[in-house]
Amino acid sequence: MNRRRAPRRISLSQRRDAPAGGEWRQRTEEQWRGKAQVREVEEDERREHHGKENVPRGTCRTMCPARELQDRELQNCLHRFELLAGTERDRRPRGDHLRAVKEYSRPAAGKDSTKPTDLRPAAVLLKTVCYLIDDIAASPHLRPWTEVYNFVFDRLRGVKQDMIIQRVSGLNCVAILERTVRFLIYASYRLCGEPLRIYDPRINDTHLQENLSWLLDCYATGTEPHPNQEEFQALGLLYNLGSARAAQHIMELPERLRSSPGITLALSINRAFHERNPVRLLRLAKRLNFIQSCALHRHLVACRRDLLLIYSHGFSSRNCRFPLARLAQLLCLDASLTTRLCQAYGVEVNQQNQLIFSKAAFTEPEQDKLHCKLYHDIVSEKQRDHSVGDIIHGCS
Repeated sequence: MNRRRAPRRISLSQRRDAPAGGEWRQRTEEQWRGKAQVREVEEDERREHHGKENVPRGTCRTMCPARELQDRELQNCLHRFELLAGTERDRRPRGDHLRAVKEYSRPAAGKDSTKPTDLRPAAVLLKTVCYLIDDIAASPHLRPWTEVYNFVFDRLRGVKQDMIIQRVSGLNCVAILERTVRFLIYASYRLCGEPLRIYDPRINDTHLQENLSWLLDCYATGTEPHPNQEEFQALGLLYNLGSARAAQHIMELPERLRSSPGITLALSINRAFHERNPVRLLRLAKRLNFIQSCALHRHLVACRRDLLLIYSHGFSSRNCRFPLARLAQLLCLDASLTTRLCQAYGVEVNQQNQLIFSKAAFTEPEQDKLHCKLYHDIVSEKQRDHSVGDIIHGCS
């Protein structure tokens, strides 16, 4: 008995113009994936827009918020640089709203640091930094400078704190960071050798590196022209001499910037440092300006030590005599300081002002017997008549 066959059903995927099953699934997955990507982009845009709306914007137009000034007056916590003239001897001195500056405060649980009335806008922050430089750091009447440094250092931390909370960017941000970096570099030279209880070079270095890194990032991401970029790219390399990361950063800069005179000189000094060629390094260092020399100065002790070590091996002979005047010229020191430095490393200086090098006699001095500050001639002679204000503002 012949049974009639049921008509064969044709699926959508098997129709004449329909894609094969695998191709159809692939297209469907691509469509879903595309829709998912669109949703992710839209979600990111919403979050970014929402984040921008949530960023606090400061409304305080003075260097110190009124509430903080009042609280510090009641607690008698005003610095002497902030007191109203004529009230210094009072039982509870009053603060001068034209001189008081918001101090740095550590974040604490339950403390709201985002109140607009307690935050200063970018323009007010720049004005505050200029006041700290011109009226405090550069003042010839405020002494000792260690106290000046501690005051300015703390208030600059407060400025940075306001900048981070408000996510400040743009030209005002760059101007603030440039002056902060110059101040910290200058302080690292001027306060070199001070007791740790007064000045801690490691803390200064930490904040200098943070501000410098932020500044270089502003240069990389900003669209505005930055006329001081060459200066700070070179300062970053000179301060971090021998750092592979700093050198790599310079090599990734555009050719036009990398071949500028300041960066080319910094690269040559960095190469001499890597090659352990202290004679060439010190010769090139003579071409640096004052603030560049301040950035380099922390490497000078190691550089001069390498020179004496190399010469102690190269001229190690019982009958060899090396003129003191020539070594002083190479070390960029006067004869008396050269003699003192040689004696610290075990290099003999005879009565005829001649050096007797011996690799066996070379010794490492104790840390407290070698004072870097005594050997700052190569830096100090470049300051000339430049004021502290000109140096930090970049006018020197």
